Amino acid sequence: MSGWTFMTNHAHVLIYVARDPGARVRDIADAVGITERTAQGILSDLVDAGYLRREKSGRRNRYECVEDLPLRHPIESDHLIGELLATLTKPGPRASGG
Repeated sequence: MSGWTFMTNHAHVLIYVARDPGARVRDIADAVGITERTAQGILSDLVDAGYLRREKSGRRNRYECVEDLPLRHPIESDHLIGELLATLTKPGPRASGG
């Protein structure tokens, strides 16, 4: 597989958080393939932009996706984050390898 994907690391982090709102930064970073520092920066970007809400739960953070905001790029801005998450967080059939 070549080194590119269709979505950004910001999208990958958002999707992972939508699937597991209580995920640790380490788990998010491992799943996305980035450093913990990068994952923390992306989480902060998403919180600052209003796409995630952060809530303290003891010593850990819990995140909630804000689904009624538009996607950021002008090409997709007529769609909401919730539409993307609804498609990419529901269980579905996986393509078979053979």
